[in-house]
Amino acid sequence: MNGSLFLAFGMPGGWEFVLIFLAVLLLFGAKRLPELARGIGKSLGEFRKAKAEFDRELHTAGEEVSKEANEVKKSIEKAAGDEQKKPKG
Repeated sequence: MNGSLFLAFGMPGGWEFVLIFLAVLLLFGAKRLPELARGIGKSLGEFRKAKAEFDRELHTAGEEVSKEANEVKKSIEKAAGDEQKKPKG
């Protein structure tokens, strides 16, 4: 499945979030909730940093490929121009 099942049910509403919160509270206890929230926050921060680094690297690689393609295009155009300037015969 490609996520269509999730979309069929829609996003959780207010009561669903309350039920999820209560289940987490029962599973982990009130003392561990702040610790879990901190851990989730740190994980999300690290994920965002990794995503930004990946985006930067991808953008840099794309620029390098574009520069190389332009160089190849210029050399081909130059070679084609040189070929046309040669005397025929």
